[in-house]
Amino acid sequence: MPISPFTRNYSDHSNNEGYQFEFFCDKCGNGYRSSWVANKGGIAADILGAASSLFGGFGGAAAASTRVKDMLRGPAWDAAYAAAIAECKPRFKKCSRCGKWVCPETCWNADREMCADCAPNLEREAAAAQAQAAVSQMQDKVAAVDQTGGLDAKAHHTAACPHCGAPVPGGKFCPECGKSLATSAACTKCGAQVALGAKFCPECGAPRV
Repeated sequence: MPISPFTRNYSDHSNNEGYQFEFFCDKCGNGYRSSWVANKGGIAADILGAASSLFGGFGGAAAASTRVKDMLRGPAWDAAYAAAIAECKPRFKKCSRCGKWVCPETCWNADREMCADCAPNLEREAAAAQAQAAVSQMQDKVAAVDQTGGLDAKAHHTAACPHCGAPVPGGKFCPECGKSLATSAACTKCGAQVALGAKFCPECGAPRV
């Protein structure tokens, strides 16, 4: 007798020793695993090794495992699967709108008899919206306060000393070599910034003193 899973999300953990299935909520993925049912068909435990030898090598073990699982298919597997459905199905709720099977603890709106996707819990959504609004307002308040501690945005800043390459936390002089961290200076004639290595001002042509 063909059996269809009551949820699209399930895993078959059966092996040559018995049957077990795991069913998951269609929304959050949480779920339940059915009770272990021993295989009464008498499939020998060493059949895995026997099948593996037919395929040979390490790679053959995976193929042998698949072959053993295929051998489990039949009336015994169908009966175990039906029993697992009967055991786990009551732990889920089916949404009458979208047809999903979901967990009642997290993904079900009992007042609306629908899943939380189709009928969100308004109290929960309101609490989440308030929390998100609080975070947004907090970010706006922090952004409105000067966090730079009086940093001069017009001044030249460097992360390393231009002379010795040592990292610098700020200031005007290198804490390692003591040299100025400035990379340019004002022209004594016109006031334009002139690179420290330049001999003449690029603006007025005056020699750099």
